[in-house]
Amino acid sequence: MDFKMHEYTHAIVGTFMPVLRVGEGPDYSDARRQHDCYLRLLRELNLDVVELDLGGTFPSNVVLEDLAIVCHGIALLTKPASKADEQKSRVIKGALRKLGQTIVEVTDPEAKLIGSDVLFTGSEFFVGICETSNEAGASAVAEAFPEFPCTPIKLPKDAQHIKKYISIAGSNDVETILCIGESKEAKELLKKMEREASFPYKTLTVPEDEAANCLYLNGTLVHRAIEEIPDSFKVFCEKIDYARRSICFSELAKVSNGLTSCCLLLRKT
Repeated sequence: MDFKMHEYTHAIVGTFMPVLRVGEGPDYSDARRQHDCYLRLLRELNLDVVELDLGGTFPSNVVLEDLAIVCHGIALLTKPASKADEQKSRVIKGALRKLGQTIVEVTDPEAKLIGSDVLFTGSEFFVGICETSNEAGASAVAEAFPEFPCTPIKLPKDAQHIKKYISIAGSNDVETILCIGESKEAKELLKKMEREASFPYKTLTVPEDEAANCLYLNGTLVHRAIEEIPDSFKVFCEKIDYARRSICFSELAKVSNGLTSCCLLLRKT
């Protein structure tokens, strides 16, 4: 396994722009504060944060994970689902190119693929097959990153987005650690992955599924704050013996899958 795969130099993020109309949903002021803290934490973890004006308003201008899969100097751009996503994709494409990434685009008209359905462990890809990503989309990932195994995994019924249930919590010279929720859907997903995986993994199970979406970068695990995931926070404290940081994400989580959703991590080439 290439454990340097979780070492990054840059994070691409969206600039937080005002909402045009306030209605039900996340609290705008709290979401903005949480986004500011999120960007500050990325900078504290030695990342150059590239803020992009993606157009539109909150929340679409800060959730960008679905538009690209970035790995090993290659950026696979997914097919935009709307005019707004087309604009976002053009801006992100330009930034990725400036940062030395080779651009690949999904061209198969039958392919469906979004970034939150794609999990990269550092050694292989898993693509969650559901309403938003299909086998043709998984094939696009395999073609873009031929040096890594790529396995499509059918998600349990009514489940959406592999990164909602499982993410990378750490890696060392021996193994990669997967953080997994304790729900029935999460457990079923993990069993399927373990059957198909090309490499062995250590797992860290957390009681709350909303705690399962973590960021692991540059040797540090970033997870949600104690007031948001009290039971899982205790597990992180007891089980993780390397650097950890916690952050409030409750309002941003209402419009995303979690901590991975609001940035694209990469290593400049």
